[in-house]
This record gives sequence, structure tokens and C-alpha cells, in this order.
Amino acid sequence: MTKPGEVYRVDLGIGGKVRMMLVVSREDADPPRALSLCVPITTAYRESKYEVELPSRPFLRSKSFANVQGLQAIQHHELDGPIGVIYGQAFEEVKDALRFAFEM
Repeated sequence: MTKPGEVYRVDLGIGGKVRMMLVVSREDADPPRALSLCVPITTAYRESKYEVELPSRPFLRSKSFANVQGLQAIQHHELDGPIGVIYGQAFEEVKDALRFAFEM
């Protein structure tokens, strides 16, 4: 089971790249599928409302951003970690960016 705000490493199979992913789906003790909705963490900033600057954390080596346009369902067995957590104002801004992306 995952919790919102947790960060995991995920092998996305794109040229062998392992990326950090931020869980944005709600905590569910009995989900019908073993999936979590996650957004990728990137260092590439394109100055859009789909990206949220993340605070400095020990597991982030450089300035990083949550890219909500990269939202993906990830199977729990593919999640490696958690390696950290994003909480507070930054996580609220990620939720705001998701609302923007979905026009909600």
C-alpha cells in the first residue's frame, strides 16, 4: 500500500532509465487493483503550469519538479522504496496542478 506524497524509484523501461515518481493517488487499504497513480520527478523545467518546483530533500540531488502531464498508473510491484516524501505546501501545489490539468 502506498501513501500520497511518497516518492519511489521506478524502472520505466525507457532506455533503462530509473526515475523517481511521486504518488498522488489516495491511500486505499483495499484497492481493487495493485496500482498507484504517480507523477514523474524531473530536473527539466519548461515553465508550465503542469510543473511544480519541489523543495530540497536529501533524495533529490538537484533542483527538481513534479511533472503532472506525465501521470501514470504504476503497479505496486514496480515501486522501489519509498525513498522519501513530499508533503505540505509543495504537495498541495502538485494537487493544484493536477486540478488544472484535468480542468477540475
